[in-house]
Amino acid sequence: MNKTHAILTLRHWDKKGKYVFTKHELAKLFPEDSSKTLTEGLNRLIKSGLLQHACRGIYVNKDAQSFDRFVIERIAKALRYGEYNYVSLESLLSEYGVISQIPIDRLTIMTTGRSGVYKTPYGIIEFTHTKRSIIDIINNTTIIDERPLRLATKATAWRDLKRVGRNTLLVNQEQLNND
Repeated sequence: MNKTHAILTLRHWDKKGKYVFTKHELAKLFPEDSSKTLTEGLNRLIKSGLLQHACRGIYVNKDAQSFDRFVIERIAKALRYGEYNYVSLESLLSEYGVISQIPIDRLTIMTTGRSGVYKTPYGIIEFTHTKRSIIDIINNTTIIDERPLRLATKATAWRDLKRVGRNTLLVNQEQLNND
């Protein structure tokens, strides 16, 4: 992997708004590299500060012009690509003002994929598996243009919190029932 070619490729994708990549995506962007050459090239890019290793198989162009405050959601989306994922539980209830504590270092996500916890330089991503149908997920979540992940409605986040057996004592019931 040529460093100059890598810089040009990353800039090209940055202009399109993409700055989080899976190793598989990077392999497609540099098809001339063997698996070993790609790994060595990625390590050189990390060492030189052009890329940041976020977690298992995920890389971030941290100097991208398109870099935004939703980097952790973009990493989560890349980790569970092909699954239905939505922000819920404590993270979203805090955004809705239903929980007074703000989880500053953790993003809680419901997923049709497997559960898991991933530590990244941008915070901890906690996936909790849901058996909800795709139709149910779509009907009980919303999309906000700039956000990469769907967001649970207030009622859905509350339902998820109870269903997975999390602490419900922090929830302000009065705020929960306000629209």
